[in-house]
Amino acid sequence: MATKSAVTFKKKEREEAKRRKRLAKEAKRTERKENKAGRESIAGWEDPDIAGIVPGPQPRIEDEE
Repeated sequence: MATKSAVTFKKKEREEAKRRKRLAKEAKRTERKENKAGRESIAGWEDPDIAGIVPGPQPRIEDEE
């Protein structure tokens, strides 16, 4: 009866390492999606220091009086 060669064992180790790396990447991807979804609620928040400021040319002070 023949014994398993080292090549087959090394191949199995490489495939297992690939599988672990793929699972880790999927977990990171899922975590980033969850974090991104949580940040969307903050996107509607407006800074009180710049509230009401309109980008572009501003009216002259003399025109407002």
